Amino acid sequence: MLRVGLTGSIAVGKSYVCEVFRELGAFVLDADMMAREVVKPHTKGWQLIVQHFGKDILKDDGSIDRSKLAEIVFGDEQKRLLLNSIVHPLVIEKQDKWLEECERKNPNGIAIIDAALMIESGGYKRFDKLIVVWCDDKEQLKRLMNRNNLSEQEALKRIKAQMPQDEKKKYADFLINTTEGFDKTREQVVRVFRELQRCIGQ
Repeated sequence: MLRVGLTGSIAVGKSYVCEVFRELGAFVLDADMMAREVVKPHTKGWQLIVQHFGKDILKDDGSIDRSKLAEIVFGDEQKRLLLNSIVHPLVIEKQDKWLEECERKNPNGIAIIDAALMIESGGYKRFDKLIVVWCDDKEQLKRLMNRNNLSEQEALKRIKAQMPQDEKKKYADFLINTTEGFDKTREQVVRVFRELQRCIGQ
């Protein structure tokens, strides 16, 4: 089975790309969703976070208040690293189980894990191939402002907090440019999927 990492900056259209890969028959996993799962109330991740960050970060229903936690960790590098050291191994463990399951279902399949910080964390090294989704900077800014209802300044701040798109592209085996909308993006996804199929068993 071919293990593929998929990444890209904020608001570049990764979700749509993943949707098309799913339609074509790839197994696709959203790592951000999995990061939420490993910190659900009373899981091991939840217990460790509460132990280190206190009960003030919990909502009334016992779940973690993500915005409160974000405020704490984005203002303090040590705490951000601590949080990552709790969540990251649990996510990797879950991803590995998911990959094993996919391999059992289809040994000649393609399994794609979509994660925003795959390059920054070094996680991309675990995969056979890496896809980087990107779009024109102005288009990215426009999409982010519309999607999250942000001012230009707020949107730029979020974009600048990430690794620049040109830097991410250097790591890619395949690039998918979403600037020109859905149809052009779909064509590229289909082409990359065919190339990935050719890589199986090489």
